[in-house]
Amino acid sequence: MNIPANLKYTKDHEWISIDGDTATVGITDFAQGELGDIVYVEIEKIGENFLKEEVFGTVEAVKTVSDLFMPLSGEIIDINEILNEKPELVNDDPYGQGWMIKIKLNSSETTELLNSEEYKKLIGA
Repeated sequence: MNIPANLKYTKDHEWISIDGDTATVGITDFAQGELGDIVYVEIEKIGENFLKEEVFGTVEAVKTVSDLFMPLSGEIIDINEILNEKPELVNDDPYGQGWMIKIKLNSSETTELLNSEEYKKLIGA
């Protein structure tokens, strides 16, 4: 299981890469593996503001639908439009081409995120 040390994580199995006041968000390798083959990704609109832990979209797999939770409060400034045509990228490359959104951070909630070791303990890896 791939859990990159340079990323932050949430208990809801999202990963976060922070660059200044912008964060890129996706679901973890563990999460995509648990979901199975992803067939559809639905994400709210660019320009929408969300509070931490609010639902910003859903991931539909062959057997289930799962909510996506905001890891940090902020505004969605970019959506990975490629996922509309190729949702399987979330399975194939969850930390690369399978990213979901970019958000403009408006808080200091990053201290509440998990590091890779804490996330490994959470999932029992």
